[in-house]
Amino acid sequence: MKVAVDAQLAVGTATGIGEYVRGLIDALRAIGVDVEALSEEKLDPWRFDRRVFWDQVVFPQRVRQVAPDVVHCASGTVPMGLTLPYVVTVHDVAWLRVQSHARPYARYYFGRFSIDRYRRAAAIAVDSAFSRDELLAVMPELDPNIVRVVYPGVAADYCALERDGGDGRTILAIGTVERRKNLEAIIEALPFLDGARLISVGPYTPYQDECVVLAQALGVENRVEFRGYVPRAELLDLCSTAAAIAVPSLYEGFGYAAAQAMCAGVPAVVSDQASLPEIAGEGARIVPATDEQKWIDALRAALRGDDDARAQAGRAAAIERFAWDNSAREMLAAYELALKLSP
Repeated sequence: MKVAVDAQLAVGTATGIGEYVRGLIDALRAIGVDVEALSEEKLDPWRFDRRVFWDQVVFPQRVRQVAPDVVHCASGTVPMGLTLPYVVTVHDVAWLRVQSHARPYARYYFGRFSIDRYRRAAAIAVDSAFSRDELLAVMPELDPNIVRVVYPGVAADYCALERDGGDGRTILAIGTVERRKNLEAIIEALPFLDGARLISVGPYTPYQDECVVLAQALGVENRVEFRGYVPRAELLDLCSTAAAIAVPSLYEGFGYAAAQAMCAGVPAVVSDQASLPEIAGEGARIVPATDEQKWIDALRAALRGDDDARAQAGRAAAIERFAWDNSAREMLAAYELALKLSP
């Protein structure tokens, strides 16, 4: 079986989906799948016009050139008129649920336009049971049997990370700085956490400016640092020393930061929203997303080191649960299903 995988979001400053695509391609190859990873370095995937040009013009051309048996639209967008059997990974339906502040053309393209393409997919992979439920809620006409939960894997460098306890002060937040990430929950807790600081790593959106204004109003601007996208080595160094990784999101289709924290043995504090309780299980503190006092209490405990033993005790189980080998084999089964169901 030859599989063509859309790897465009792995170009440049890859975030969660880019991490997913890179890991999946390597894992598929490791189990013997013939993978053609398709991308174009000259097209910036973070510019909307370049992304659409890739999706609808360049990617279909590349697919025709490599003539695969199955196409995997791994980033959640699908070319119009794709005639080969295809599998699409639907990471979430956030564009239909929580992105009302975004530009209308982006909401349409990543929302309803993409949903229309999912109707012709031979099989669909989703990152969590939560995302499966969300997709079936907005597309009740879908056959549930073609929608398969395939947890993304966590990279080996997180799983091998060496820690000697946290620094007692750093709360690390990983991911694009956007409204649904709910960073204000951490900022609002900082005045009650003596000496604590928040370090946020991830691409900028205008929501970051709102967070800066909030930090200034609370008098904690000197304890909030937005580093933007950082090199891999710097990110791993931060994980090795942080007291905790916080994921206060209001909406996550998977919650990579939570899975990475658990595989790295870093105490995690996550919200009770969307997929996060499913992903965290017993491996992290779960806090109501908008309960300020409970965030203060949970972060204070993590900074004190109360969660270090639990994080280490659950690490091996998390590494097994989010092993890329498992993910690749589940995805291979989705490809096989796609071929079986295609005429």
